[in-house]
Amino acid sequence: MKSLKSFALLGLAAVSSMGSIAAQAADDLTVYSYRQAFLVEPILEQFTKDTGIKVNVVFAKDGIAERIAREGRLSPADVVLTSDFSRLMELVEKDLVVDVKSDMLSSNIPEQYRSPDNDWYALTMRVRNVYSSKDRVGKLDLNYEDLASEQYKGKICTRSFKHPYNIALVASMIAHHGEAETKTWLEGVKANLARKPQGNDRAQVKAVKEGLCDVAIGNSYYFGKMLTDPKQKSWADAVYINFPNQKNRGSHINVSGMALAKFAPNKDNAIKLMEFLSSDVAQKSYAEVNMEYPVKADVAPSEMVASWGSFKADDLPIYKLAENHQAAVKLLDEVKFDL
Repeated sequence: MKSLKSFALLGLAAVSSMGSIAAQAADDLTVYSYRQAFLVEPILEQFTKDTGIKVNVVFAKDGIAERIAREGRLSPADVVLTSDFSRLMELVEKDLVVDVKSDMLSSNIPEQYRSPDNDWYALTMRVRNVYSSKDRVGKLDLNYEDLASEQYKGKICTRSFKHPYNIALVASMIAHHGEAETKTWLEGVKANLARKPQGNDRAQVKAVKEGLCDVAIGNSYYFGKMLTDPKQKSWADAVYINFPNQKNRGSHINVSGMALAKFAPNKDNAIKLMEFLSSDVAQKSYAEVNMEYPVKADVAPSEMVASWGSFKADDLPIYKLAENHQAAVKLLDEVKFDL
């Protein structure tokens, strides 16, 4: 009921701001987006300016997959934009997207960051970082594996490990170490928590500033968001951002992405939009506005993000996270991590 209600409200907002989808021109595009308006709209406006193709958008925090499934062949959705990898996998698992074969997409988006079946493509990257107290800990050279060691006893803060960001991290650990070793690691990390998992990523950094814990797990772009928010800047100023596993496999990466809806009414224009979103112009906009890392290799991150230092990314193909998703959830249930 919650997703239906949210979509009803979102539908009214979409009509008032973008015009009725039912009344749109035959070649206009409809985008269903988990990504927020402030990030998506400037890029889509540029696409319209360059191509003359208008784009109508429905924004939602959840429920997009359910909506497309309910709409079936009558769905107006052409392209779906997701805020994380798990949303992409939900669309794939429910058979709501189709493959796109495009030389431009294959050229712009590294193989590691797209589906081997061409049914989804990453747009931006973020790192699952470890933040450390400047006063009590200092800069760290650590591995994710170290978080289970005795030195971090009672010192770690994190949001729920059932959140997609952390499930993906656990899935990557399974890919590298297997289920048995990852379960032992989870038990060690849980034993080292300063408090029960709660809040969002930024709340963990705030907890470090307030002395509730010494290290916290969080995504890279939240660091930029805190630094640019006068109310939260002091939180970010109290920590160092650390990139784990730099002497071995590299830091864990998660992605936002896009996919072509299964019953897209305007497939050709939809592919043009997807290609545009992988271009230098769009990739630079993503980098500047949301402080994420462009997935296109030759597009530089924003000046602020670059100031955090370069890092080595885990070269594990993103689709491997999907292969280990259910195993990750199973292990989290077994160790009762959030309880």
